[in-house]
Amino acid sequence: MLLTAIKTKLKLTSSQKNLMSKHAGISRFTYNWGLATWMALYQSGYQPNHLILKKFFNNEVKPALTWIKEKGICQKITEFAFENLGKAFKNFFEKRTEYPKFKIKGRHDSFTINAGGKPINLGGKRIKLPTIGWVSTHESLPHTTTTKLTLSQSAGDWYISCSYEISAQITQKQYDYVGVDLGIKTLATLSTGVIFINPKAFQKSRKTLTRLQRQLSRKVKGSNRYKKQKLRISKQHRRITNIRIDATHKATTFICKNHAVVALEDLNTSGMLKNHQLAGAVSDANFSEFRRQIEYKVIRYGGTVLFVDRFYPSSKTCSNCGQIRGISLSERVYVCPKCQHTADRDLNASQNLEKYARKALPCLEVKG
Repeated sequence: MLLTAIKTKLKLTSSQKNLMSKHAGISRFTYNWGLATWMALYQSGYQPNHLILKKFFNNEVKPALTWIKEKGICQKITEFAFENLGKAFKNFFEKRTEYPKFKIKGRHDSFTINAGGKPINLGGKRIKLPTIGWVSTHESLPHTTTTKLTLSQSAGDWYISCSYEISAQITQKQYDYVGVDLGIKTLATLSTGVIFINPKAFQKSRKTLTRLQRQLSRKVKGSNRYKKQKLRISKQHRRITNIRIDATHKATTFICKNHAVVALEDLNTSGMLKNHQLAGAVSDANFSEFRRQIEYKVIRYGGTVLFVDRFYPSSKTCSNCGQIRGISLSERVYVCPKCQHTADRDLNASQNLEKYARKALPCLEVKG
């Protein structure tokens, strides 16, 4: 069995939205209390952890906070708030992220709940949330169960997300091997000649965002018009994200369903983002998300992924004779000085990645 996830929009009444906001507020308060206490204890010479803080909060702090115990409030949210704080510090100590920051109201509001260890039933367009009650969704949920649910707000709308188990969906493969070259102009170029265009969602929406932000600057901060304008900007950002993720899903699903072995360059995405000239375009191309999706989809569809060393000269090598030559970023066509082979730069690179995979995994049994 494999683990997958779903996220869908909720249909909520005004009272339900208020209830969700209350839960998010309690989660935010708990997280911020934990972070502030952690910092204070550390400065005093102690070594705190989220389990100690959770125990103290439940025994000494929470009993006095009557508003947390209101009817309809799921008491599990504080438990997950401390869990998230622990994960935030773990990521910081392992140098994957920056030092944890305090959460701000209205910015990425979310909370997580469970049913005290019992399975939560999914299926259809309605779901019963622990303590909160029945809510409706915009799309049907799969008929299965999950152990916990995360509810989050984006641009004024609430979403529900969860993970659940599925069986592998082994598909018939059209090709044994494929090389995939990721780029900024073209999102992905396959060694078979198939290309996926980069929608450049942010770049195309830049003028709209600039106009919306200029309009925001003319409004009185804190006024109703200011809040409405901020919501318009949030919705535009959400639209950009959705376009970007949709394009990535379509490309990765096609690749993993139709190819047994996927060869992908192990790009240094974090390093590329530090380059101010490339950062915007790299972020818009969504390279890290592309890799994440490939990693789990090859397993789902019965394939294999091979990450090729980032120093392998796929762009500099002639896919026909193997000659290596320097090539600048501005050169879009590869011309071999030895055999005169001419090919699109990205196609040439992807074909080299495919050849690398064939040598690295020559006896792989193709599934499907």
